[in-house]
Amino acid sequence: MYAVIQSGGKQERVTVGQTIQVERLAAGAGEEVSFTPVLIVDGASVVAGAGALGRASVSGRVLGEVKGPKVTGFTYKPKTNNRRRWGHRQRYTAVEITAISPS
Repeated sequence: MYAVIQSGGKQERVTVGQTIQVERLAAGAGEEVSFTPVLIVDGASVVAGAGALGRASVSGRVLGEVKGPKVTGFTYKPKTNNRRRWGHRQRYTAVEITAISPS
């Protein structure tokens, strides 16, 4: 069984026991969070649509905050001695999926 959830404007396919990184949530480590599923597939049956998914839920446990890969950039304009180096490292919340409930 797997589900497609939506969090932070992005969708991700998840299964029970999987650890995912989502945009930062306002929950601390060890807290339970719930996601709204977009699609649930259980073997041959597929649950989709607003009416059927109204009762469905995907729950997970927050493991903590993690950092993504470092992104570096460099801007340069010739003949003006204009150079700038910059970097960024996005923070994410690590969540372990604990249950997928289709109803």
